[in-house]
Amino acid sequence: MKEVFAIVRPFLAERVLEALRLAPLEACTVREVKGFGRQKSYLDRYGDSEYSQAFLPKVEIQLWVDDARVDEVVERIAAVARTGRMGDGKIFVLPAFDRSVVE
Repeated sequence: MKEVFAIVRPFLAERVLEALRLAPLEACTVREVKGFGRQKSYLDRYGDSEYSQAFLPKVEIQLWVDDARVDEVVERIAAVARTGRMGDGKIFVLPAFDRSVVE
């Protein structure tokens, strides 16, 4: 089992979730976050709005996926969320924490 974190632009979050709707996911959480990457505190246009803030709005989608389906899920996220501009976001894949080992 893997844990996939996708940080995407807010106006693309619904499209990403729709693309993942048919993917075999164990669980999914979504939260609004703020942050910045290489663009730092500047970005002329972000979606349909202009921003000059230190932290830009993003959406974090956290998924738990079977090992065999991780590549498919990552490809679906990247295909929908990539615009080709700076600030598209990141995708992280980590091993899922096994709580049964701790208890």
